[in-house]
Amino acid sequence: MSDLRTPEVEDLLRVFAALDDEDTIFALLEDLFTIREIKDTSQRLAVARQLDAGKSYAAIEEATGASATTIARVSKCLSYGSGGYGAALAALDDIPKRG
Repeated sequence: MSDLRTPEVEDLLRVFAALDDEDTIFALLEDLFTIREIKDTSQRLAVARQLDAGKSYAAIEEATGASATTIARVSKCLSYGSGGYGAALAALDDIPKRG
């Protein structure tokens, strides 16, 4: 277990795993994170999705507004990370879009 997986982080993981209502999860995000943090995190997921689809850095930067540094960081995580982005992308593929 890494140094990051403290008992407090484990509690947070259990909370996210237990919540299944998008509105409740959104309310928690609003309480836990700044607007900027929510936007940045959401942007990284959008970048991962486009990288996974084979889009170029230039196309991703134009579509998402993400910097080349952010795109490179996400790309590195997709290739060498812990698999979190892959699991998130697989989950998104399995969930019908709202609206």
